Amino acid sequence: MTLIAPTMQTFFTDRLGRQLQASPRTIASYRDTLRLLFCFVKDTTGKAPSSLDWDDLDETLISSFLTHLEQDRHNSASTRNLRLTAIRSLFHYAALRHPEHAAVIARVLSIPPKRSEQRTITFLTAQEATALMNAPDRTRWEGRRDRALLILTIQAGLRVSELVGLDCGDVTLDTGAHVQCEGKGRKQRSIPLTATTQAVLASWLTERAGESHDPLFPTRTGRRLSRDAIERRVSTHAATAAQRCESLKGKKLHPHVLRHSCAMSLLQAGVDSTVIALWLGHADVRSTQPYLHADMTIKERALALLPPASMNPGRYKPSDTVLAFLEAL
Repeated sequence: MTLIAPTMQTFFTDRLGRQLQASPRTIASYRDTLRLLFCFVKDTTGKAPSSLDWDDLDETLISSFLTHLEQDRHNSASTRNLRLTAIRSLFHYAALRHPEHAAVIARVLSIPPKRSEQRTITFLTAQEATALMNAPDRTRWEGRRDRALLILTIQAGLRVSELVGLDCGDVTLDTGAHVQCEGKGRKQRSIPLTATTQAVLASWLTERAGESHDPLFPTRTGRRLSRDAIERRVSTHAATAAQRCESLKGKKLHPHVLRHSCAMSLLQAGVDSTVIALWLGHADVRSTQPYLHADMTIKERALALLPPASMNPGRYKPSDTVLAFLEAL
């Protein structure tokens, strides 16, 4: 066993687990990145991961791995950058423990992230959101569960990971009704609930009849819905809603679109961007900027302030030479 294996083990157990107290999702992401990297090295060089040394993981090989992600696995530039972040985190840790490999490590750390396209976000209009929420079949248990899930997600702007982790006890329907969730970085936040959402959740909780620690939206067997299951439910109900709402036919919906829809409804209602950032659990208010770019109503109001193009530009002329002299002072 070479130096890489023990360093990688302490990186996960000591650095990420104890020192940084990284979330399970972060640890899983870093684990998957290194697994992909070591499999790529084995396929291209024939060396087993347990026999690798730091000199084997040089800048050329890491760059080839990043190219492999984009060209062979068809990953986006954003995904490529996330993988690079995990690799750089390991190499930063290795630089402290293996100064004899400082030159190789420094060259790997010098690999820059790739700039990615900033696409306009997709969101649902009020009519589209209503069609989607009414799509589940309320005569079936799964349909009533999915309707409550969709209404809560659109109103609260939850991430799919937050939705998966909700328990029955996270919903409060008394005075100050709200839902409490745990977001990125294990930050907890509470989101108030509208009267409509309260009524739907009250009905669902009565039918659900679960304990406070039970999942709020379970499968038939009582387990938590997975991320993939929620994505499939959204896609299925989007196809049903598109039969009644024509504008949905051209949209590819996924759970994060529901979060975007919540943000856009708040923005169009005149809610300040700092409040929207708190509502969505953004660490930085700049994360709400994409919603400003996507909102055409803001741009249309700005356009209405411009003079018509047919107006001839004029120039102010004073009515009297004395007034002209005084205004020029």
